[in-house]
Amino acid sequence: MRLGLALGYWGRGPDAGHVPLAQEAERLGYHSVWTAESWGSDAFTPLTWIAARTSTIRLGTAVAQMAARSPATTAMHALTLDHLSGGRMMLGLGLSGPQVVEGWYGRPFPASPLTATREYVDVVRQVLRREAPVEVDGRFHPLPYRGPDGTGLGKPLKPITHPLRAGLPVLLGAEGPKNVAQTVRIADGWLPLYWAPSRPEAYGEAVRELPEGFLVAPMARVKVCDDVAEGLLPVKAMLGFYIGGMGHASRNFHADLMARMGYEKEARRIQELFLAGRREEAVLAVPDAFADEISLVGPRERIAERLDLWRAGPVTDLLALSPDPHTLRVLAELNS
Repeated sequence: MRLGLALGYWGRGPDAGHVPLAQEAERLGYHSVWTAESWGSDAFTPLTWIAARTSTIRLGTAVAQMAARSPATTAMHALTLDHLSGGRMMLGLGLSGPQVVEGWYGRPFPASPLTATREYVDVVRQVLRREAPVEVDGRFHPLPYRGPDGTGLGKPLKPITHPLRAGLPVLLGAEGPKNVAQTVRIADGWLPLYWAPSRPEAYGEAVRELPEGFLVAPMARVKVCDDVAEGLLPVKAMLGFYIGGMGHASRNFHADLMARMGYEKEARRIQELFLAGRREEAVLAVPDAFADEISLVGPRERIAERLDLWRAGPVTDLLALSPDPHTLRVLAELNS
């Protein structure tokens, strides 16, 4: 099992510690570093900044939101950074949810998310292969555009720049069983959310038989500390926000996943509290047991013991959410 460093997205502003942390992860032998985006900082610019200050560590987006860019634009970002970094790019994509797609990007959330994702990946793959002008007779991402409000002058094109790698890895963030099953069919890897080593069934049957070489790269909060309960507080804060606030009361993919993992009553309670403006209570309502099973928190010996569970399953890459250099070092030692 390889190790990655997950930096997430910025809060109020850039984090001055991200580049030194990525450099330390590279020195420790981490395989990859990953950035994200929500509705603030983008995923590609910080990754490019890190690429210029590192030399071997792979560079991934976990995730770049599909609604933020047309698939051809995303492919342009990926092929450009792949060239500039000497072939270190890994493209992680996510559909996001209606709240972000419609509220931030001003686009309709696709009526068929599976079809929209499949078309998006198809365009990206065609651009990276550069075998012919890109053509997709798609419902959501047609190329060329042939809609009633178009000019009819669009023509199929292929990238002027020759991609460095036709096989640049494409990974998808997927939560529902049908989405996970499609991810296994069309992508090179999967970025699970809330991975619990003892509950793979929450993601469906596709997880049981994965293709050879398929990447499974979940993010997990990792913290070496004496007090487990205190170490879990950032995990509970994240879960309170995602379960409670990342979606509508009637449609929240994160809450639905938590429910499938055996915490349905607790997930609905967190939503109820968060949407009522009682955010601190929502965080406290996150069960320690749930936060713990998707994290690696506690003394060194406890993390070492629990790490065996992560290695025993399909996980190929553990992406550590840890802003602590000491924790990164301990994790590298335990995984060596």
